[in-house]
Amino acid sequence: MKIHEKYIRRCLELAKFGLGTTSPNPMVGCVIVHDDKIIGEGYTSVYGGNHAEVNAIRAVKDPSLLKDAALYVSLEPCNHFGKTPPCSDLIVKSGIKNVVVGCVDPFEKVAGKGIEKLKAHGCDVSVGILERACLEMNKRFLTFHAKERPYIILKWAETQDGFIDINRDVHSKNQAKPNWITNQYSRQLVHKWRVEEDAILVGTNTVLKDNPKLNSRHWKGKNPVRVVLDRNLRVPTTYHIYNGEQKTIILTERESPSAENLFFEQLDFSKNLVRQICHVLYKHKLLSVIIEGGQQTLQAFIDAKVWDEARIFTGIDFFLDGISAPDITGKLISETEVQGDRLKTLISDL
Repeated sequence: MKIHEKYIRRCLELAKFGLGTTSPNPMVGCVIVHDDKIIGEGYTSVYGGNHAEVNAIRAVKDPSLLKDAALYVSLEPCNHFGKTPPCSDLIVKSGIKNVVVGCVDPFEKVAGKGIEKLKAHGCDVSVGILERACLEMNKRFLTFHAKERPYIILKWAETQDGFIDINRDVHSKNQAKPNWITNQYSRQLVHKWRVEEDAILVGTNTVLKDNPKLNSRHWKGKNPVRVVLDRNLRVPTTYHIYNGEQKTIILTERESPSAENLFFEQLDFSKNLVRQICHVLYKHKLLSVIIEGGQQTLQAFIDAKVWDEARIFTGIDFFLDGISAPDITGKLISETEVQGDRLKTLISDL
């Protein structure tokens, strides 16, 4: 069993390389072992490309070794046609007879069927090796399919005395710029997170106050999908969210035609707003979203008990007055320092 854990750990290391690029597919790592030596390894390519098992099998220089090799994979091999053919078919065709799986894929088109096919074709299959770690690796994918909503990350920065902003007039044009609480290193870390997640969501007042670009310009990688709550379409079309540089979804009560890279989704703001937001994000196949505020938007998700993780920065300044930080309780899983700023991470204990 220990040898199985050794190679599944390597699968998890490889799977991390897919963070931010595989969605809406899961992040998967795969290694192929012959005589206790890795002869091929791979991880899931950018969405639409090869799955981990394909990349690992193709990396083996001597295919004749496969019939005596073991394939380790962090998530159950798929058994259906999507952008690519079933990985279970390729494993059978390659002649591999020993397969070790970290965890079962809950996606309804897989859900044990990949394992069943491998066994039906004479493969010896072990399942549940480092299962908890394998499930954690794909918390976004699992949440999306189990709860039919994205994995929700709340993020904000607050002062030493618990404020997230000073009192500002949203109608004042010369104040449409960020009011920074954290340092440049924390802000760069946030851009790294944006690359790793599918979407970023903010409310109307945040856009009116800050005129944010909501991109990942301070970290190499893709931009997230921008999602903006704008009930009455108050944000001027001259603001950055309308620049067309990345997919943008406007959640509004008003009917408005969509355009290239711009989607208007009508909601009923008098009903359960959080549930409707989750439904729209699920429809757009967004596996994860960072909710960046402001206070009203963040608190809505907290009060609805619809969130998975909260990342909270505390800067070095005091505001003495302003807009209070959201009120949240959860399980503290980490606390660290970012060049003077403090960052704590909570997970929902619901």
